[in-house]
Amino acid sequence: MTTSAVIPARVSSAQAALRARGLGALLVPSSDPHLSEYLPERWMGRQWLSGFTGSVATLALTAERAALFADSRYWSQAERELAGSGIELVKVQSAASSAHVDWLIEHTPRGQAVAVDGQVLGLSAARQLRTALERAGLVLESQRDLLAEIWPQRPGLPSAPIYAHRPPAATVSRSERLAELRRQMERHGASHHLISTVDDLCWLLNLRGADVSYNPVFLGHLLLGMRGGTLFVAPGKLPADLARELELDGIETADYGAARRALEALPGEAALLLDPRRVTAGLTEGLRCRPIEAINPTTLAKSKKSAAEAAQIRRVMEQDGAAQCRFYAWFERALKDQRLSELDVDQHLSAERAREAGFVGLSFATIAGFEANGALPHYRATPQHFATIDRPGLLLIDSGGQYLGGTTDITRVWAIGRLPAETKRDCTLVLKGLLALSRTRFPRGTLAPMLDSIARAPLWAQGIDYGHGTGHGVGYFLNVHEGPQSISKAIPEAHMAMEPGMITSIEPGIYRPGRHGVRIENLVLNVPAPAGEFGEFLEFETLTLCPIDTDCLALELLDASERGWLNAYHAEVRRRLAPRLEGEALAWLDRRTEPI
Repeated sequence: MTTSAVIPARVSSAQAALRARGLGALLVPSSDPHLSEYLPERWMGRQWLSGFTGSVATLALTAERAALFADSRYWSQAERELAGSGIELVKVQSAASSAHVDWLIEHTPRGQAVAVDGQVLGLSAARQLRTALERAGLVLESQRDLLAEIWPQRPGLPSAPIYAHRPPAATVSRSERLAELRRQMERHGASHHLISTVDDLCWLLNLRGADVSYNPVFLGHLLLGMRGGTLFVAPGKLPADLARELELDGIETADYGAARRALEALPGEAALLLDPRRVTAGLTEGLRCRPIEAINPTTLAKSKKSAAEAAQIRRVMEQDGAAQCRFYAWFERALKDQRLSELDVDQHLSAERAREAGFVGLSFATIAGFEANGALPHYRATPQHFATIDRPGLLLIDSGGQYLGGTTDITRVWAIGRLPAETKRDCTLVLKGLLALSRTRFPRGTLAPMLDSIARAPLWAQGIDYGHGTGHGVGYFLNVHEGPQSISKAIPEAHMAMEPGMITSIEPGIYRPGRHGVRIENLVLNVPAPAGEFGEFLEFETLTLCPIDTDCLALELLDASERGWLNAYHAEVRRRLAPRLEGEALAWLDRRTEPI
């Protein structure tokens, strides 16, 4: 069967299964039993069924129709990948859109059931979906994994071994973290606590894994009591020595598939602390105990990096910055006499990072987009689809690394030859947005979404906007996207309060389809600002260390304070990175950090 016929055949198979089982529709979210952003192959059902490879989207099918719901980051990619599939692309404004629910209600006859695998549907999302469907005379069927019935040779559970995150990179012991979590449980009046989000689990137990691409995590659930607990993982993943270490901290191990039975076995007098946005409906069905619903205490705790962790991260930023300088020095030289492509950028930049001590892997798939490809925020070059950097234009590189002492994420744009005035203007406006937020002071506890407009204001003034958030939290040798803070257009919630120690990206952008894309990104750390009579204030310490290409800028658009910030930043980059470099890389750094 040809590739162009594979997806229609899979969709037809799913639709036949709906008819055979008397179901009205099927909903396939981009999710797994841990509600992860990046999925193990076993739960890439939306990708397998639709052919769309973007990280976020929702697929809905009835017996006659199929539609994929994606936000603006993925529209161009989705149009290309869905071509000829028979699947309609529905363009939504954000990943949080409920347009798929409206579509299901419109196209599913009243009285019929909408099937979705409850094991990958968040408890909070399941409640909202059930309510919306029932109002429209529809039924939610969450007990059936229809993909398991139509997906031949579906991948099994990942088998990569679990390993310990040890000092000096791990700065707090497992026993200390467990003790603090139990104090939080006690404050909530809980006798037990369920953790299913894999980054919370890894952070709490000082363990890491390789079950998900780019994120050093493993699949598991933890049921914690006030005296002990049980870690549910697949057999063979936990080495014997680590199992013994966990036992010393009161943590037993059990089979991954036994978590639901253990929850069902909790007695009626037990009080289970759970986060309805971070556990699935399928896992928590059948509970006899009393639920206490609140955000996971670990989600809040791990977002606030300690002084010792911040020190580790600063060192990692120096390593990461030095690796980038070595790459860019090579790149500029090689570009003069070699035919380079976006694939070469990915290969050589990754190789330079791999030379650094403590490097574990990339923190996400490198985005190297030349000219029009840079206008696709989640673009990735492949051997089948890439651009050659063989003419003047703008190159966008968004990349990052996982190190034992921290996680990095940086975006830069680089002028290849002479740029048009429009491109320079766009680059300068994006930089102005970055600087506006980077220099902001704000009261401690400010809700992160309230800061979003500060970065957008210089772009809004010119009638320009971008479709993604301005900033996401970043983990400590964990997920490159972490909450609870989110500098975005999200509706603010109490747990999004900005606190000391949080690491967040600042990454405004401008995207002109078919022409170019601009994004400049630094990671920043929340640190105390000078005290005053109006309470505690915070400001940002810029962590990322890499020059910003002044050849991309229309310098006349920068005011004196913006020029001063950029010169001071480049002086700090030079001071911190120069001792780690020599030869052409050092010369490149000196040239690229000259004052403007």
